[in-house]
Amino acid sequence: MQILKNISFENVSFKDGFWKSKYDTNKKESIKTVYERFEETGRIDALRYNYPCGKPLHKFYDSDVAKWIEAVSYLIAKDRNGYPEEEKLIDELANSMKEAQLESGYLNSYFIQVEPENIFSLRDSHELYTAGHLIEAAIAYHKATGKDTLLNVMIHFLDCVEEAFINQKTAKFYTDRHEEIELALIKLYEHTENKRFLDLCMYFLNKRGTVAEPVLGKRFNYLYCQSHMPVREQTEAVGHAVRATYLYTGMIEAAHKTGDEGLYAACRTLFDDIVKRKMYITGGIGSGKQGEYFTVAYDLPNLEAYSESCAAIGLMLFAHGMSKGELNSKYADIVERIMYNNLLSSVSMDGKAFFYENPLEVHIASTDRDPVANPEFKRKLPPYRRQEVFTVSCCPPNINRILARIGDFFFFERDDALIINQYGAINLDNSMIKLDVSTKYPNNGKVRFTGSNNKYSRLLLRRPWWCEDFDVLGAKVLGERDGYVEILVGESFDIEIDMHMQPYFVIADPRSRDNGGRVALCFGPSVFCIEKNDNPYELNSIAVSVSGEIELGETDNGIPTLTAKGVAYEESEELYSKIKDGISTNVRYIPYRCFANRAPSDMLVWVIARP
Repeated sequence: MQILKNISFENVSFKDGFWKSKYDTNKKESIKTVYERFEETGRIDALRYNYPCGKPLHKFYDSDVAKWIEAVSYLIAKDRNGYPEEEKLIDELANSMKEAQLESGYLNSYFIQVEPENIFSLRDSHELYTAGHLIEAAIAYHKATGKDTLLNVMIHFLDCVEEAFINQKTAKFYTDRHEEIELALIKLYEHTENKRFLDLCMYFLNKRGTVAEPVLGKRFNYLYCQSHMPVREQTEAVGHAVRATYLYTGMIEAAHKTGDEGLYAACRTLFDDIVKRKMYITGGIGSGKQGEYFTVAYDLPNLEAYSESCAAIGLMLFAHGMSKGELNSKYADIVERIMYNNLLSSVSMDGKAFFYENPLEVHIASTDRDPVANPEFKRKLPPYRRQEVFTVSCCPPNINRILARIGDFFFFERDDALIINQYGAINLDNSMIKLDVSTKYPNNGKVRFTGSNNKYSRLLLRRPWWCEDFDVLGAKVLGERDGYVEILVGESFDIEIDMHMQPYFVIADPRSRDNGGRVALCFGPSVFCIEKNDNPYELNSIAVSVSGEIELGETDNGIPTLTAKGVAYEESEELYSKIKDGISTNVRYIPYRCFANRAPSDMLVWVIARP
């Protein structure tokens, strides 16, 4: 296992185009929107430790605010003096947590203020999960500002964890049912170089699935929280999809630090199980709507897709971790799939509203059945409008923090090679190179790289899985391996690549029964969909020609469109009637990430195919 070194988002800046727009929207709108909702709902007050404040206090509020703090910290790292009010608030909260922290080191706003008698007694109460997010926030804030109050608070909390779980064994369970602290401990080990935190991470990984734990009902069994067997023996992704991918991310990062081949082998198997059998084309995972969980292989319903935003982010982190251990483009391909589809569908284009669930089909008539007049007909379907806040509001700040550090996913380095995993209009500036990248990606497959002060001898450029022709101009191509095109470069260079981006149709494995006879239209890394706003017929009556010409265009506000030939069938007064010739129609597609940004509309990704 050779570890590739990730180049930090701190060395990457977006100069224009697609990702600058998304980054700026997150920075200017989404961060503020989430903060305002968290103030309104009492989440910020929870960490002020002034309960009761006339608002309910939930067990997971700490984690919601922690992710927002982490997101702001990444922005401060890029602009040290740009967020004085946010920094003042974070300092206030850190001091409140320090004052409220118990002498033992224990810290949790809910249990200290509401149920102190149940500290470390209820396995499903997210105590270690929320602590994990606070640890990640503390690390990010310390890196950005040098301030260590929050970091020291969380390190003291881990004194309490060690006493309760290892030394005195006073905790009523062995591992948290919602994994997160494992990957946070790896980050803390990297930040402090204190092996104590790596050892604590390994303790939790090694305990999971090896001891009898409290079980909460039939649905929330050992499978649900990946406690059904030791982690190194697990071969199928099961249970709650966010918990699973957070666990797997912790496992692969621990494998990198320890050289544990058992962990690494398990992660490879689990990753393949997800992406080959249990992942939506958009990068979403967790199709089971009742528990946000993995069901069986190829069970990927579209109308009832759960596909939680946090789950896609979890898979993105897992894939990123996997890519550090071996040069194989399949991992960065999955990161790209999520980046341009499920991640961005999770937030409105103005950055002010969010999806918790990300369906691949919307049928408003089914979703809007009257639960009062017809309670037996009410179907639990994903909403078709984004919301500003949720009762369980883990997703909005998770989107905040991943977009604030999206530059982390573009570059690795190994020996004398710069590895380019993702494409965008960006600048990279570190001790090895000054690199300017110009492109209109993902709406165009041409990318120009201009380098100076370069100390790398080679560039490794990922050839995306969808790319059939990959041309390089201005440099010597040494070959292609593991999905990367290797080129030779000097101290300065000016290189262009052309991936000849064209629309293409995708079919699903025939075992994915919901998509039999249907196709999805894609353009580069982007999955496209049809909305009733653009197509006058019932969407499931439309059949698209897979052999016809596809026209590229864009809306008045610059959203790319694809228009294909097809036929549609009109509504009838009869429920069943003899087949008639379809009506010729132009089938207009928009990127999946852009759906639900206009008037409420039916939506469909997988469309009936015809020659």
